[in-house]
Amino acid sequence: MQRYARKIFVASGLRTPFGRGGGALADHDAISLSVPLARAMADIARPDLFVWGTVIPSLGWSNIGREVWLDAGLDPTVPAFSAVLACSTSMVAAFAAAGMLGGSADLALVGGAEVMSNPPIGLKLDVSKRITKLFRTDPPAAIAALQALTADDLTLPVKGWANRITGRTMGDHMEETAQAWGITREAQDEWALKSHQRAVAGWERGFFDDLVIPLPELARDANPRADTSAEKLAALPPAFDKSGKGSLTAGNSSPITDGAAALWVATEAGLSRLPAGTPFAELVDQEIAAVDHHVDGLLMAPSFAIPRLLARHGLRYEDVALWEIHEAFAAQLLANVAALEKPGWTKDRAGVDFDFGPFPWDRVNPNGGSVAIGHPFAATGARDLSQAVKELSALPSGSWAIVSVCADGGHGTVALLRAP
Repeated sequence: MQRYARKIFVASGLRTPFGRGGGALADHDAISLSVPLARAMADIARPDLFVWGTVIPSLGWSNIGREVWLDAGLDPTVPAFSAVLACSTSMVAAFAAAGMLGGSADLALVGGAEVMSNPPIGLKLDVSKRITKLFRTDPPAAIAALQALTADDLTLPVKGWANRITGRTMGDHMEETAQAWGITREAQDEWALKSHQRAVAGWERGFFDDLVIPLPELARDANPRADTSAEKLAALPPAFDKSGKGSLTAGNSSPITDGAAALWVATEAGLSRLPAGTPFAELVDQEIAAVDHHVDGLLMAPSFAIPRLLARHGLRYEDVALWEIHEAFAAQLLANVAALEKPGWTKDRAGVDFDFGPFPWDRVNPNGGSVAIGHPFAATGARDLSQAVKELSALPSGSWAIVSVCADGGHGTVALLRAP
């Protein structure tokens, strides 16, 4: 099955180094962090379309795509718009661009940025209405009301970007899911250690050198830890559930991170405009799943999307040479794969009656994932796709890859790639 009327490709782009929350990149906002990246990408090729996103909202802009493009001083005749779907933001930006290519557009530049160090502080609705009305009728009283504000009047990011409907963080939700699926603390720490070791090894052998542009403040990812160990990870206290049953820690969860990432989406004509040797892969198909998070868990939608996508193409798990799976938490990756492996799950819950066979654990995230590299919400999809495309380029022609991202709200987005 071919999703698109013509062949669509994704080509590796660039990203900034990913910085620790409160660290080297904390003086930026999402626009200023995106500008040097947009310029670096535009130096490679002029796109016909620019699609960008950020997840943490700001009253300072409404269309970050256009703001970034113009602040970068780039060609104002290039259309630019924004996309957002929580942690899947820059992946759905790629899907949106893919559906728009053809005709006058053959090359799209897509991505996203997040500065999690600087979440905005807003006014609660009733307070905002009161002060806005005062500014219309009695400006001095409005100023006095602003000066008299207390913490009770503000919308503060004290709950770590909690889900608005439940009022609970992704970590709170994932603790429940980990317990429901029997994902142990030991298994989470073991996966986290692998993620760090693989990311550090990737940097040491130069894998990331042509994927990351150095910034004045930071030259390489700040989160991967060469000095971590099973003992250090085991010593960390639970970060969310502190009742004695909690297993998610700062060490086996993705850290607060600042960063931006980009990639190319192109037709065959668009690919010809990129430098020779740019890694690329065919975007064969995509799947976006949504689940009732009260039933299945907030971050479990990939376990629905993946089997539906593979079954359309008659692919078993072992047919996929590369699995690039976003690690919001080690427990999240482990739980989603546990669902894929559970007898009857794909048929009874995902509605797919197909024998997928055993899961190839040795093919997952060969250069580390979000637990080690970091997770700036809107940048993760582009980072995952670019990284997967480069990894896939080293495999034989025709090799398959799955790139999967879970997202707040019970969403999961998955791309099926094929090496040229």
